[in-house]
Amino acid sequence: MNPHIHVERNLNREAATRSMLAATFGLVGDAPVTVVTGCGLEVAYAMTSARPEKVTCLPCREHAARWHVTAASQMELLAPEVGSISHGLWKAADHHREQARLFGNG
Repeated sequence: MNPHIHVERNLNREAATRSMLAATFGLVGDAPVTVVTGCGLEVAYAMTSARPEKVTCLPCREHAARWHVTAASQMELLAPEVGSISHGLWKAADHHREQARLFGNG
């Protein structure tokens, strides 16, 4: 058995989708039993986390850091120069950069 805590390859996008469906329609989907991780392994969903302080698999931490840097760059490209949409996108980009820093410093 693999003792490490991993990140999902897609960084919990399915979990976010399940949460959105539950909040919007009251539909609660089952969590997957296994998921593919950032390091390429298939592990039990319970052995994953999106929180940097919990992830112990180094390749998964590196994957998550790269993913967050990419997400931050995409947010910055989408942000117009002024306005409330711009403020929200820049704030999201800052969050992704902070997550990347936390995953990178683990």
